Amino acid sequence: MTAEEGRRLLAAARSNRLWAAYELAVRIGLRRGEVLGLRWSDVDLYEGVVTVRQALQRVGGELLIVAPKTQRSARRVALPTECVTAQRAQQIADGKAADDAWKGNGHDLVFTTKNGTPIEPRNLNRSFEALCARAEVRRVRFHDLRRTCASLLHEQDADARMIMEVLGHSSILVTMDIYAFVRLDSQRSAFDRVGDALRGDGSRPDDDDGTAGVPVTV
Repeated sequence: MTAEEGRRLLAAARSNRLWAAYELAVRIGLRRGEVLGLRWSDVDLYEGVVTVRQALQRVGGELLIVAPKTQRSARRVALPTECVTAQRAQQIADGKAADDAWKGNGHDLVFTTKNGTPIEPRNLNRSFEALCARAEVRRVRFHDLRRTCASLLHEQDADARMIMEVLGHSSILVTMDIYAFVRLDSQRSAFDRVGDALRGDGSRPDDDDGTAGVPVTV
């Protein structure tokens, strides 16, 4: 997604009970399983840090808490202010739950169903598709929000090593594949701007010294 699409998606997500999940996916690139497996004990809202220690996945027909995808996937990531705000809203909303089911769910998960049970990953996909439609943005996979995160970090001059640490890639080579992809996007964007300039007359008022349009011998 572009930055504009990301803004529209997150604006639409504010009324969604999973708002904080979308903030984490877009801003720090957490995988779907990492989002759904996140525990309150791994979220430090005071220091603004989240620690990825586990993931929720469907394995052999069962929803299971599993280890992160790779050794490097276990990581600590700084939480942007917007993520902290969304997490606090989530915390307040959960605290007001009539039966406080989430407090006794036995797994301390941040994101649960209204009954306090783990969220089926496919249901998050469905929620995301509906959110894209409401935000009027292109429908992409939930996993593509990781690439969106990488792209936005790159646009803000983050280097490949930092992107690798944030996304928890197993190898810098994995990061470079995405890094190369977003660099191509940046090139295309730059070429589009050049095209816009070439379609104009090429002159600017502050550059006019009276020689505009006069042939120059070289």
